[in-house]
Amino acid sequence: MGVTFPNEGPEYRAARNKLLEREVALRREMEAVAAAVRALPPGGAVPEDYEFDHIDARGVPAKVRLSELFRPGTDTVILYHFMFPRHRSDKRRAPSSGPMTALPLEEGPCPSCTALLDNWEGAVPHVEGLGANIAAVAKAPIERVAAFAAHRGWRNLKLLSAANTRFKRDYHGEDEEGQQVPILTVFHKGADGVVRLSWASELLFAPAEPGQDPRHIGTVEPMWTLLDLTPGGRPHAYEQFEYE
Repeated sequence: MGVTFPNEGPEYRAARNKLLEREVALRREMEAVAAAVRALPPGGAVPEDYEFDHIDARGVPAKVRLSELFRPGTDTVILYHFMFPRHRSDKRRAPSSGPMTALPLEEGPCPSCTALLDNWEGAVPHVEGLGANIAAVAKAPIERVAAFAAHRGWRNLKLLSAANTRFKRDYHGEDEEGQQVPILTVFHKGADGVVRLSWASELLFAPAEPGQDPRHIGTVEPMWTLLDLTPGGRPHAYEQFEYE
């Protein structure tokens, strides 16, 4: 395609052009998969209008139903199942400061989910400005979730608690033992007003081949997709609340 950079050798250019062919094919496949997502038949109607806890505009705990998460003129809600509390097998360090330091480790938030939501915080106004709605749903009490969000500086992302509803269990954001699961779910409200599941990151439950990352929400994790472009790739390490 005629692109070259200073001082590159013929070996680099030949390998890069070959890789570019694969990138073009991947782009084609990504566009096809995105079109297939849009073409899915209507999913199952939600069994109830789930009622979540949230912090309202006055700064006090309140209730909000799933149907109320659709702003006027919008038909899509993206809900990420925030692992708060974290999985009991997760022994990574807790935050070193802020309101979560007093909690037992197993009751605190997941560092990986926190990293993802840090990444999303700046994207929320754009996502919602372009017509979708987005929120994160934890299981911890809403006051605890709000305190953690304030400490992280999250101002745009809507935070909900499903502590008093079956929502997370019904949509695989919680397993049979009550452990939290980081699934992403998308809901669509049809012209008939019925809210249905549109898509969920079911790739989470498909076993990855040796050496592979699960990548069930791989295209919406900016931190990891940026590291994919580096010579070292993704490090063999997990996200943390703080780094050395």
